[in-house]
Order: sequence, then C-alpha cells, then structure tokens
Amino acid sequence: MTDGRTFAASAAALGLAALAHAILSWPAEMTLAFFGVGAAVAFVAEAVVIRLGFLEHHIGPKVLGVPLYALFGWTGVIYVAFRFALLVAEGWGAVALAALLATGYDALTDPRGVSEGFWSYTDDLPGPRYRGIPWWNTVGWLVISAVTAGAAVLVR
Repeated sequence: MTDGRTFAASAAALGLAALAHAILSWPAEMTLAFFGVGAAVAFVAEAVVIRLGFLEHHIGPKVLGVPLYALFGWTGVIYVAFRFALLVAEGWGAVALAALLATGYDALTDPRGVSEGFWSYTDDLPGPRYRGIPWWNTVGWLVISAVTAGAAVLVR
C-alpha cells in the first residue's frame, strides 16, 4: 500500500518532469498553452465535480477541494500521452490518440487510487461503472486530455 504523500509526490514529480521536458523541447508558446490550459481545465473540472458532491479527494493540500498534486498529475500524464501520439500522428490525429492513451492510463490507475483511499466517488448517477469508476470520469478524461493537447496544436 502506497501512502498518500508518496503518491502525491510521484504525481507532482511526473508533472514537473513533463514541464521541464516541454520547456527544453517545445517553443514557449506551446508549453504555456499546453500546461496553462491543461491545469486550468483540469482544475475547473475537478472543482465542479467536487462541488456537485460526485468526488472527494483525501490528500491535500487543496484549493476549493482540488488537490494541487492532481493538476501536476493530469498534465504530466497527458503530456506523456501526447508526446507518444506525436511519434505516430500529427495535429488533431495526435490529439485524439493522446486523449485515448491518457484515458486508458486512467482506466488502469483510477481503481487503485480509489482502493488506496486517495479519492472516492460519492455520486449516485445512473450509468455504467468500470471497477467502481463512473462513466463520467472516462468522459472527463477524454475531454480534458483532448482540450489540453489541442491547445498545443492550436499554437504550434
């Protein structure tokens, strides 16, 4: 069992490593678009579902219920997925592939985060669940990943 601090530190480290790589390998406008839009969109989405009472995070520090490590984790995962996607596709094709890769990664890791007690889904919305993870989380990952990667494509 991983403790919450180790998990949060790992997510933050991934995001910071991804940011450092982008700074070294992308134009400043692309890096700012990707990480700025990515963090903003992820923050708003998390804050909304937390405010609606659908999700609760159990690791801090938090702003409006959103743990800061999560913003680094989101952008880090999406960045890695986008860079892989750019190896085989360009433009909007890479955006779509990155969204699928990042969402697939979440499908593998989210159930563990719930079982470890890092966050919990508290909604009672109807619809399918995968290993306890509600359908809307998958939709959220697809949308946020596409918007984040799309921001970089738009300024490229």
